[in-house]
Formats: sequence, structure tokens, C-alpha cells
Amino acid sequence: MDRLDAMRTFVTVVAEGSFTRAAERLALSPQLVSKYVSQLERHLGVRLLNRTTRRLHLTEAGAAYRQRAEQVLADIDDMESELGALQSQAQGRLRISAPVSFAIRHLAPLINDFQRANPAVDIDLQLNDRKVDIVEEGFDMALRIGRLKSSSLIAKRIAPVRLVLCASPEYLATHGTPERPRDLAGHRFLRYRYMEESQEPLLQWLPRSGGGEGSELTSNNGDVLVEAAIGGAGIALQPTFLSGDAIRQGRLKVVLAEHEPEPLGLYAVYAHRQLLASKVRHFVDFLEGYFGDPPYWDRF
Repeated sequence: MDRLDAMRTFVTVVAEGSFTRAAERLALSPQLVSKYVSQLERHLGVRLLNRTTRRLHLTEAGAAYRQRAEQVLADIDDMESELGALQSQAQGRLRISAPVSFAIRHLAPLINDFQRANPAVDIDLQLNDRKVDIVEEGFDMALRIGRLKSSSLIAKRIAPVRLVLCASPEYLATHGTPERPRDLAGHRFLRYRYMEESQEPLLQWLPRSGGGEGSELTSNNGDVLVEAAIGGAGIALQPTFLSGDAIRQGRLKVVLAEHEPEPLGLYAVYAHRQLLASKVRHFVDFLEGYFGDPPYWDRF
């Protein structure tokens, strides 16, 4: 016996005053309605209704049970209605993990625009360059940059992420402009710690240690490396969402453009495709196309 079905049947029988009318309202047979009520009585161990050929009478236990059952069923209906609203409207708290530099430079306007369009959504944005465990750490979604490996997570590509080698005009005037990849060996390289040589073949030409012009600076933050490159510290391989403004302003110059690596991607990553919370679905849909095609940071 499904207890909720039996409870709802009993409440309907009392409201309608007969098994027949209750059956019509519930789209069940009168026999099944009677069976549900009898099963409920056996489960509770009390008689809820006294039946005569003409009328139904609530027992004392039946009257008490009806009152509580109506409240339980009303609470369930309210809960389901609220959950339905959460699915049809974007509302609630949306926890997002995002890379530090990208978020600082590009996410604030997007989030402001999204919340203006979806005022019932609160945003909890956590910035971290490590790969968070979305499920274990309680995030609704994450923004990730790279070439994503297969996993159980759902990933939607939002925008391409170009990588360019760049240096300041002053550095290139002093140390020369590389004309082919092997020319990089004599330069000072500003290295992003999380970039893997196996993913970027161009990195094999770059110096990893040594002194003088061949020494390197390593950091886990791309903004630091871009600013160092602007200051003449060396050559950096950095995404255009960080270096684009400086390239457009002439403070950095792209080198070896014909050897530009394959683009990475900006991805929205979340745990489930089916029964996706409306707040997540709305945010992912809002992300799509927001940065333009090509993204605005590549217009230089």
C-alpha cells in the first residue's frame, strides 16, 4: 500500500461523502477506493469510517486522522509547488567556482547583468585556480579553462581561449625578436606554473633554468606574468583575456604568431544534465554568447 495514496483517498472520500463520488474525482474505481481505505484502517489498527448503505460517518479516530492527514497533504503540495517554482524560475543561491584572473577581469559585468535579469538569484562566487570537486565541495557549477579530459561531469564550451607569446617592445628591442621557435632558447621566459609542456609543444623550446638572459620567472598567477612582461622582464605565453588589453595598447607585442598554440576553451562545468536546477540552466544559457564571437578580448 502506498500510504500517501491511501491517505489522499481517505481525505477525498470524507470530502465527497461517498466512495463513488471520490472514485470519480480520483479517476479510480469505487472498489479500489474502498480497498485503499480498508488497507489504511488495517495499517493504523483503527476504524476511520462507519459505513451504512446511505451515509458515511467519521469515527473519533477518523476525525482526528482526517485533520492531520489534510495538513500533511497540504504541506506536501506546498513543497512540490515550491520545488516546481525553483525549476521554472531562476532563484536561490548559485555557488560558482571560477579561475582567479579570468573572474577578476571579466566576470563582474556578466554577474551584474545576470542578476539584473534574474533578481531572485544570489551568487556565491569563489575564486580558485585549482580544480575544485564540484560535488564534494558543494558547488552548483564551475568555470574552467583548458582542454577538458573526459569525466562524469557535463561541460559546455562557452568561448575559445587563445594563447599568445608576447613581450614588451622594449624587451624585444634589447634582446631581439624570435623568428622561429628555437630562437626562444636564448630568452628569459615568464612561466605559468600550471601550463603543461605536454599540452603546449611550443614550451619545449623555452629555457627552464639558468642565469642571465636565459633565466625564468615562474608564477601560479597569469596577471603577475603579464605585468612582468609589460615591464620588460621577458617573454610570456598567456591567454589573450589577460594580455589582450596590453597588446591593443602597444605595451605588449605578439611574437611567433604563426606558431600560436591551439586554443584552449572556457567551459561551464556542472554535475547533471537531467533535472538541472533552473538557476544553473539560466546562468549557463546567459554565459553562451555573452563574450562575443570572437570574444571581445581578442579584438586587437
